[in-house]
Amino acid sequence: METIKRSNSSDVTFKSLVAMLDAELAVIDGEDHSFYHQYNGLDAIKHAVVFYQGSTGIACGAIKQHGQNAMEIKRMYTLPEYRGQGLGSKTLLALENWARELGFAKCILETGKRQQDAIALYTKNKYVVIENYGQYKGVENSVCFEKVL
Repeated sequence: METIKRSNSSDVTFKSLVAMLDAELAVIDGEDHSFYHQYNGLDAIKHAVVFYQGSTGIACGAIKQHGQNAMEIKRMYTLPEYRGQGLGSKTLLALENWARELGFAKCILETGKRQQDAIALYTKNKYVVIENYGQYKGVENSVCFEKVL
């Protein structure tokens, strides 16, 4: 059975999972990785969740305020050996619930077009494609999503 912990970017387990995410994204994104990586710093993340199996951190995600009424989903990751068990959806739900508790009306996010598993996860969880926002405007490999809470 998994347990969930609310935390922030100073959490050691969260940092460890994000390091694994970054290594995986460097392979998937190839030469585009440095562009995306500059927008994924951990210093501004005040709301992160980590799922545990026993004492092992197995999945994580975060939200970061974007404008007045939205939280941006960031740093979603599940250890490879735990994929296919619904942890991505559970992480999204935990982050959406937290955003709702904080009074936000919607969640937005960006992912790469090469990340087909991520696109499938967000679509399955009722996220809809929106025009690329912010630093992702005009970026060919990016796709942005939104879900009204």
